[in-house]
Amino acid sequence: MSTVCAIATPAAAGGISVIRISGERSADIAAAVFRPVSGKPVRELSGYHAAYGRIYDGDELLDDGVLLMFRAPHSYTGEDVAEISCHGGIYVTRRVLAACIKAGAEPAGPGEFTKRALLNGKMSLTEAEAVTDMISAQSGQMLSCSNSQREGALFRRTEKIADMIMEMSSQISAWIDYPDDDTPVVTEEWLSEKLAAVNDEFRKLLDGYDTGRMIREGISCAIVGKPNVGKSTLMNLLSGEERSIVSDIAGTTRDIVEETITLGDVVLKVADCAGIRDTDDAIEKIGVEIMLKKLNNADLVLAVFDSSRPLEDDDMTLIDQLSGKLVIPVVNKCDLQLTLDTVTLEKKLGSAVYISAKAEDSADILADAVKKKLDLDKFDTQAGVLANERQRSCILRAADHSEQAAQAVQLGLTPDAVGVLLEQALDAVYELSGKRASEEVIADVFRRFCVGK
Repeated sequence: MSTVCAIATPAAAGGISVIRISGERSADIAAAVFRPVSGKPVRELSGYHAAYGRIYDGDELLDDGVLLMFRAPHSYTGEDVAEISCHGGIYVTRRVLAACIKAGAEPAGPGEFTKRALLNGKMSLTEAEAVTDMISAQSGQMLSCSNSQREGALFRRTEKIADMIMEMSSQISAWIDYPDDDTPVVTEEWLSEKLAAVNDEFRKLLDGYDTGRMIREGISCAIVGKPNVGKSTLMNLLSGEERSIVSDIAGTTRDIVEETITLGDVVLKVADCAGIRDTDDAIEKIGVEIMLKKLNNADLVLAVFDSSRPLEDDDMTLIDQLSGKLVIPVVNKCDLQLTLDTVTLEKKLGSAVYISAKAEDSADILADAVKKKLDLDKFDTQAGVLANERQRSCILRAADHSEQAAQAVQLGLTPDAVGVLLEQALDAVYELSGKRASEEVIADVFRRFCVGK
């Protein structure tokens, strides 16, 4: 493979910038732009050693900095790697990168370094995908989950399933090829038992996908209720700023006000929706229609009710629309006299959270309620979960082939027919880990990476 280079730090002014070079000519290219003050040739620097020196473009001095060498195979990519740290100005960083390219390196593509780590056997495809999840992590749970994935939690889990499938395939093949030897007979009972165990593992993986998705991407959360129950005040409390206009005038919020916030250790994509009520105002009607669409697509709904007002027709209409959805009823304005029929409310929507959106501790109360409602406090970040739709698609296909194999056994089909289905299931599992992934699949995964990683 060619020797590539890229800026490995954000494209913004900072304390330092790092230009990463990877490939068999890394030391030669680094030597062309970096001159250690010690006078020791760059090519003689051993791995995991740093040198201070000056950075040049030809004879033009660009900066002073530090060169760190890694030698194959003990590097991130598995190749010789050189990292040049310079001062973090945007212009000087680009000049150092240009000098490396002039010296013979090629510009790296998105995810090029991690892709090389995959191709050189330093990590599986699922571990590589965890790198970008770790970079984009917005919560402690997501960071912990990404680190577990990067350490191979999902890979080990899928390898266990692959071994179970391989055991069945191998025994079927041996029994077919060597029927006269002492090869164990492949019985319907044995296959059914083994396939049931495999399908159970697939179900467990798929069941954890939605929770993992919410932790990774954030929880889509709609704040709904009739006008003047305190939705906008609640939105401002959660976001920590005046994102929504607060007014005593009904119908003030006519559009969706959205914000991504961190509530405790939970990332919420919160939408403050227009108040639900019958209205002749054409613009407000549009806002209510948009609210209903947001309501249908939300992972979680915070349904806000005014503790000082009785349940009215608009409240009951909203309660009916929330049927079958994941809802936390929020009884707001608890600093006022209680008039709301909370017995009816909780009978319809479940246990409510009682707050005053003007009180600072209300955010903590809601954070605990959200984690409890979604069972996030029970989520095992170390278990290995499906992290994206590509991985889920692989397991869905594998599970489908495995289910077909189980049905084939029940129908009395020959073991070789079952073996074909098992091989297809194994292919799908290996595509997830990258063992049998096509070049197109790998290219699509790394297309989502940033340049420099």
